[in-house]
Amino acid sequence: MRLFVALDIDPAIRQRIVVFRDEMRRLAPEVRWVSPETFHVTLQFLGETAKLDEICRALPSLQGPPITLAFRGVGFFPNPRAPRVFWVGIEADAHLQSLVSDVAQSLAPLGFERDPGAFTPHLTLARSGSGRPRPVVGERPAPGLQRVHTQLSKFPPPDFGTMTAHQFFLYESHLSSAGPRYEKRAAYELRLSSTANHESH
Repeated sequence: MRLFVALDIDPAIRQRIVVFRDEMRRLAPEVRWVSPETFHVTLQFLGETAKLDEICRALPSLQGPPITLAFRGVGFFPNPRAPRVFWVGIEADAHLQSLVSDVAQSLAPLGFERDPGAFTPHLTLARSGSGRPRPVVGERPAPGLQRVHTQLSKFPPPDFGTMTAHQFFLYESHLSSAGPRYEKRAAYELRLSSTANHESH
């Protein structure tokens, strides 16, 4: 199974981003726009693994407070002049970085390694070509995303709202020709107290 650890997004914020995404989509219909049902904040991608039980035993030991997340601003990878990925920015308190580190440390003994480099949270809305931040050979910027950048540069950065995450989740990704579908396999509480509960689905 294909697994990852992530935070869910409040429905009201998700809906505001969907409305914004649909407006921008008209400017770049040729790129691949992410389905709203798959919006989430990835903490660590685990990939194909049969270690579901081991992962479920490792994660409940994590302890941490709820995390405040603000969804505001937009950006492009690798840059606005040659865009291939379009994303919404996420501003978070220090507790998010701590949780990412704790998840990585808990899963490292099982053979899972987090991507190197700093953790920069963002929510991908659209991809062009390979969808990678760095281009592959022969890959060109997306004219549609350049039109999106031109349009957005005329207005203040969008603000989609602020939420507090009280749980993080272990997700399973089901891939199909219709696109990925994400299933929550387990939920882990974020609490101000010294205890953290685990609830399986």
